[in-house]
Amino acid sequence: MPLNPDAVGSESEPATVSWTSKDALLYAVSLGAGTDELQYTTENTNGVAQQVLPTFPVVIAGGGAPRESMGTFNPAMLVHGSQSVTLHQPLPVDGAATVIGKIAAMYDKVKAGVVVMETHATDSNGKPLYSTGASVFIRGAGGWGGERGPSGARNIPPDRNPDHSTTYVTSPDQALLYRLNGDRNPLHSDPSFAAMGGFDRPILHGLCTYGFTGRALLHAVCGGESARFNHIEGRFASPVIPGEQLTIDIWDTADGEAVFTTSASGRLVIDQGLVTFGC
Repeated sequence: MPLNPDAVGSESEPATVSWTSKDALLYAVSLGAGTDELQYTTENTNGVAQQVLPTFPVVIAGGGAPRESMGTFNPAMLVHGSQSVTLHQPLPVDGAATVIGKIAAMYDKVKAGVVVMETHATDSNGKPLYSTGASVFIRGAGGWGGERGPSGARNIPPDRNPDHSTTYVTSPDQALLYRLNGDRNPLHSDPSFAAMGGFDRPILHGLCTYGFTGRALLHAVCGGESARFNHIEGRFASPVIPGEQLTIDIWDTADGEAVFTTSASGRLVIDQGLVTFGC
């Protein structure tokens, strides 16, 4: 089932995407935000203006890279490898954008293939609004003799205690709430489907763990203000079971920059993390 390396550089047709205040509120609540974060969980609190969590672009439906040009592969062999979000300006509570997706790179790991995808969104004035990047790892899809691509760890934490550490406890029902953002994959809700994937129970969406992580970073280094949040990137290292505790450790590395890891039950679940922000 070969991938198509000639697809690198191909772009989707421009697509219009939109979201509402309710979408932004649902996203925040699905990541555990509550009464101590009313700027993200309410739209009508006296003296509090609604804001949008910085990782919200990962659930904005529509657009995206032209996957139909990637080639053929077994989708059951695909896992989400990494994710980034860059905000070029604060996200409006109700908004629309024009999105173009791109297949940015394709790497041959011999026993697997890696596809790197990008999405670039502009506002109604044609100005950059947000960009996302993602890599997917597809088992059994390598071996065409292509470039292996970059390797080795990046954004390695310094050898000292973290400067900030935040712990959130996910709910046993967390995935049932998060899936209402749009990802209805039964791996996160159906015990029998999860068992076919080798799991004792449904697992949490990787992007839910990512959202919890972004929320912790927002409060630790941006004072809870989304307008200060510029960029987040990280690699998915291990799945999370709903109900597990997430610990986000953050190391300040430069002005407006920090690296981070997210752990659950003593194992890394997101590593190689980097956040940049306005000071």
